[in-house]
Amino acid sequence: MNGIIGKKVGMTSIFTEDGRNLACTVVEAGPCVVTQKKTEDSDGYYSLQLGFGDKKAKNTTNSLAGHFDKASTGPKRKVVEFRDFEIEKSLGDVVTIDEVFVEGDKVHAVGTSKGKGFQGVVKRYNFKGVNDATHGQHNRQRAPGSIGAASYPAKVFKGMRMAGRMGGERVMVKNLEIVKIFADKNLVLVKGAIPGHKGSFVILEK
Repeated sequence: MNGIIGKKVGMTSIFTEDGRNLACTVVEAGPCVVTQKKTEDSDGYYSLQLGFGDKKAKNTTNSLAGHFDKASTGPKRKVVEFRDFEIEKSLGDVVTIDEVFVEGDKVHAVGTSKGKGFQGVVKRYNFKGVNDATHGQHNRQRAPGSIGAASYPAKVFKGMRMAGRMGGERVMVKNLEIVKIFADKNLVLVKGAIPGHKGSFVILEK
């Protein structure tokens, strides 16, 4: 599985040859450094661990610092392992976006969604609310309604859709198209939206 680590820059739009306006997410993808290489003999499977984004040495533990020293590179902020990487690389090699993907590829984008804090059921689950204000209701428009039964089961079942913390979760969006690659700037345009705020880490894989 080929993949690369990147950082979400923001969103833009481009026009296609037939005049359509495509909303695209701009991702600064790579360059990434191979920080560890696992093989069938040593680990039972083949994978490459890639590191992206420089990190201050004072904020790095000694064990991680030694791990990065083996790859002859500085500390990295984000480290991700990709199993069955199709490109042959050695420890310390650099992986760039144009080596992994080409324009037109379908990729899966993984990111951490924006945190919304504690939210009610209308925002969290698109509830309509309890009836209309004209039917004797005056403060129930954003209420969840009934959440339980009677004396049996005398409890609220797990998984009941109720108010709670929303967002801040790992989300994968599948089958997004790579529209344009700017290899000299390590930038890639991905059709559609990718979860996360500007500056957050994004994983592109196929």
